[in-house]
Amino acid sequence: MTSKIAVGAVLGAVLFVAGSALAEDAPKLTELSPNGADACFGRVYDAAHLKAHPHQKVARIFFYYGRDPVSRPNEEPSTMSDVAYNGFLTTRVRGATKPEWAAGWCNKEDPSDKASAIRCGMECDRTLASLKVDDKGRLIVSNLQADVYLDAGAEEELGAAEYDKQALGSDDDNFRLDPMPTDTCKAEFARIDPIDPALGDPLRERLKADQPFCYGRDYDDAHLKSHPDQATQSIRVFRGPIELASFASTGDAANWPDGADIAVSVTTRQKGAKVTQTYSCQGEADQWRCSASAKMSDFACDISQKEIFLKRGANGTMMLANPNSALAIVDLCSRAADGKTRSDDKIYRLNPMPQSACSP
Repeated sequence: MTSKIAVGAVLGAVLFVAGSALAEDAPKLTELSPNGADACFGRVYDAAHLKAHPHQKVARIFFYYGRDPVSRPNEEPSTMSDVAYNGFLTTRVRGATKPEWAAGWCNKEDPSDKASAIRCGMECDRTLASLKVDDKGRLIVSNLQADVYLDAGAEEELGAAEYDKQALGSDDDNFRLDPMPTDTCKAEFARIDPIDPALGDPLRERLKADQPFCYGRDYDDAHLKSHPDQATQSIRVFRGPIELASFASTGDAANWPDGADIAVSVTTRQKGAKVTQTYSCQGEADQWRCSASAKMSDFACDISQKEIFLKRGANGTMMLANPNSALAIVDLCSRAADGKTRSDDKIYRLNPMPQSACSP
């Protein structure tokens, strides 16, 4: 299946903030957790049950109410940690090697009515599920959509046959889940996408709001010979005195890295002169999204839609993605910068360097 939602998945900023506010303002759901602690519910179906229900694809299902059960490192400001999703669903269908998962905001449909149903919504006004606890403390999960893990419009894009293959089955609804230890849910969610320990801490923790940094790479003749379509000969990504002063003046350390300026200097084999471009960044899921800025120079066009992406790499490295011609290896206002990056300058693995290597 194609997973639709991930806490670390990329969300539109407006949708994320709006949905987060709902979670922050909503009262605790005492039906799911009388003492306010995180809660886990689940069920594993045996072969006899599945044989008797041939249209049920789900063999394992777990629902977790509370904070992210895996707590995956992400690049969003720490101030967002208390206003994120509070409902997490994971299922594994017959024959699958790992679970799928989705997350949303669970609230009373009518907060003023204690008997009101609980609805868990996702972004784009979609429904994750409806919840109810029976008199034995079991969680009834209903209104589970067949396309819960698929993108909106997937049926039209995939065609009927492939959609039916990837979607949940006609009997995959009205699940009755037993209360379980929270560690059981955490172990199930950890099966989805194990964290690579070599990646280490998020960039927002490695790199401090009030400290400079320098990452880069110089490509030797052997590398350039084996990559004839690569224009970049040398690249540096850094924050120096100018960028630090800008954040100290207008930034908010509590929302780091949102609003952080970085500079990227490049030299190409066609031009020996170094060109430096400034970008303004914000944390988003597992990356920094950095938009080109005209703070340091004038441009004949709007360059704010030119974006690069920074991610933590293994063993202290930094990955830079340039999918849409947003580096100054080309004139950002020229036709050469239109559309996707056509040269072999899309992904860079950068090493930490002394700050002197990033001097202007």
